[in-house]
Amino acid sequence: MAKITTAVFDVGKVLFEWDLRHLFAKLITDKNELEYFISAIVTPEWHFQHDAGRALDDMVAERIAEFPEYAALIAAYATRFNETIPGPVTGSLEIVQELAERGVPLFAITNFGAEFWDMFRPTQPIFDRFQDIIVSGVEKLVKPDPAIYALALQRFGLKSGEAIFIDDNHDNVISARGNGFATHHFTDAESLRRELVVLNLLL
Repeated sequence: MAKITTAVFDVGKVLFEWDLRHLFAKLITDKNELEYFISAIVTPEWHFQHDAGRALDDMVAERIAEFPEYAALIAAYATRFNETIPGPVTGSLEIVQELAERGVPLFAITNFGAEFWDMFRPTQPIFDRFQDIIVSGVEKLVKPDPAIYALALQRFGLKSGEAIFIDDNHDNVISARGNGFATHHFTDAESLRRELVVLNLLL
């Protein structure tokens, strides 16, 4: 087996919390109406089209045409997306900092819309610690497609088995494990820290 020398992170729910409710709870006071809006109009499934590379303007215009009574809220999704990300996952950014200080090469593979990534990335200097980040909306490849892991190995200059991939989504973990990565199914920073210590990536 190859020695694991490198860490590859997911972003959402591993490094940073994310939920559409964080934004729309500010804009919709009725809890039932909020749940309807998240489950029927601006849904995670609809949002994931942007992760896969669909243009944000096209998505928003189409949705507003379908639900004109919600035009202002749908527009807020496009302009205030960063508010769906309330802050870092407890303990995760500290792990990134410690890995970087130990000289461990850091990369990321994230399902993230290209336009939203352009909005969010400049707000978080932690990403300066990463040598490269593959963004699904830019590449028009989404996890768990095996092609995104093949791209990562090629672009990051890694051999099979040299990196541990850390993701909260079980399907993504299984696909990465079958396509060149050791894996960690993320639940919390402390469990991740214990595994990285076992791998001698952290002390």
